[in-house]
Amino acid sequence: MDLIEFNLEAGIPTLDLRRYTEGDEADRKAFAAELGAAYRQVGFAAISGHGVSEDLIANMYKEVKDFFSLPTETKLKYSHPDKNNQRGFVKFGQEHAKGNDNADLKEFWQVGQTNIPDNADLSHYPPNEVCSEFPEFSKRSDELYKSLEEVGLVVLEAIAMHLELPLNYFRDKTEGGNSILRAIHYPPIKDEPKSAVRSAEHEDINLITLLIGASASGLEVMGLDGNWNKVTADSEHIVMNCGDMLQRLTNHQLKSTTHRVVNPPRELWHTPRFSIPFFCHPQPDMKLDALPQCVPSGESPKDPPITAGEYLNERLAEIGLKKEDK
Repeated sequence: MDLIEFNLEAGIPTLDLRRYTEGDEADRKAFAAELGAAYRQVGFAAISGHGVSEDLIANMYKEVKDFFSLPTETKLKYSHPDKNNQRGFVKFGQEHAKGNDNADLKEFWQVGQTNIPDNADLSHYPPNEVCSEFPEFSKRSDELYKSLEEVGLVVLEAIAMHLELPLNYFRDKTEGGNSILRAIHYPPIKDEPKSAVRSAEHEDINLITLLIGASASGLEVMGLDGNWNKVTADSEHIVMNCGDMLQRLTNHQLKSTTHRVVNPPRELWHTPRFSIPFFCHPQPDMKLDALPQCVPSGESPKDPPITAGEYLNERLAEIGLKKEDK
């Protein structure tokens, strides 16, 4: 397969989603090929023309900043370790990267699916929290969730085209899935960090991640040479990356790339950072077994069979979010 070559040091590949949503068949195939090439080589891309309202994004960031300005004891009212920290507030220092004992320097708020499939196992779909101090926060969160879910479904359709799957392959399994919208606050750094960064190097759990803006720089992606490269994208772009579930499904042909959020220079320690990623998950019963066309003849898949729900539970335990089994 001929691939477009990308230079990560020059910034992640940038694509216009309108080529897929508004273009002719040749445009759609070209977009799918370029997105597939980006995910095969660097695991990251940025898209413009996604259609998510700039006003909605700006209003959501305002609500996020207002919420995190609340006292810690108020925010803890919305903490739910009994729901594996998948809804509401997650306190500072709770999450850590897989294989890293140092907690990340962040706190966050999580919103899940409201369009729950019929006959779904509701243990995977706990209700969302409503912040009584800022009622608009929940409304904005739900609006942004739905907008980003639809963008994710379109991107996954393009990936299906690239993989020569039926175009509805992912939509059938991901619409109404267990996706998460996460609003993250990296507070000002007051003391010398103990071997911790705002978010240590990690790979995402899900199929794809969509990141809308950020209030400060800091995101870095590991290149094939092992060096770290700063992610550069304009504010109107959504930064998208391939997650572990998609990597497993494609037998590691599409790359779940290691990334991190580094601390700012010491002179900027007093500044907070906010970001809002959307983690696109399928329905929990989706099988992540490697697609047959992605496994070379005579070889075995790189990963054992597992469902999305089983894999999520496994990873949540590894990063400190899942409630300990008794």
